[in-house]
Amino acid sequence: MAEDGVRRAVAFVTSAYSSFSSCRQYLDDIERARAAVGPDAPRIDKIRRFFNHPGFIEPFADNVRAALATLPAEVRDEAHLVFTAHSVPRAMAEASGPAGNRGRYVTELAEAARLIAARTGAGAHPWSLAYQSRSGPPSQPWLEPDVRDHLGELAKSGTRAVVVIPVGFVSDHMEVRHDLDLEAAEAADSLGVAFARAATPGTSLRFASMITGLVQERLAQPDDPPKPDSTVSDNPEPGDGPAQGALGRMGVPSQTCPADCCGGTR
Repeated sequence: MAEDGVRRAVAFVTSAYSSFSSCRQYLDDIERARAAVGPDAPRIDKIRRFFNHPGFIEPFADNVRAALATLPAEVRDEAHLVFTAHSVPRAMAEASGPAGNRGRYVTELAEAARLIAARTGAGAHPWSLAYQSRSGPPSQPWLEPDVRDHLGELAKSGTRAVVVIPVGFVSDHMEVRHDLDLEAAEAADSLGVAFARAATPGTSLRFASMITGLVQERLAQPDDPPKPDSTVSDNPEPGDGPAQGALGRMGVPSQTCPADCCGGTR
């Protein structure tokens, strides 16, 4: 890029949430790469988090409704919505976010799940948050419950149907297909629970338009200093409409992150 004369670029990171592995690590890697290139390295600005953006939430809600429609009619109305995200070490989850506002990874996941559930079946379906794709040594605590274990607990409580929603992901890549379409689906079948999986928003025109909008946002604020997320948006119910690209009660995420955010040191 430097050799081609590029002076500035915008980075699209395909994670909507705050944590070291889903946000801060990208910032650190970008700075290391720029340092390796030297003074001619292009400036690279990462787009903001988008966990509560209507271009992310609304396609998911559409896909949940489509998945519900595939369940047997006799259990459809009572289906439990199981939102899943990539598990991370508990210590990483607890450190996510800026000082004074830690634990953002789980908080943002729960808010995205709440917003989607509220737009599905008039908010009548119960919902919960589970995790998938755990790695690392067994001795290290990671976020739980695992989605398969959670399906077992739901079955014990009398749940007869589930829709699993990979809210932590933006595309139906192999991690989603293996962990959910294969392993979780097999677990549900063994438990006698009707199973459907909602698609991710990756092929939605609204999601693609959101990416374009976020790039434009970032270009319009090239020197925005780190600051808390905006709280101008307070649209907890479906139909209230987005304010500045955010739904719900948590407001518009900031364009940049404080140096100490998610365990950062620079």
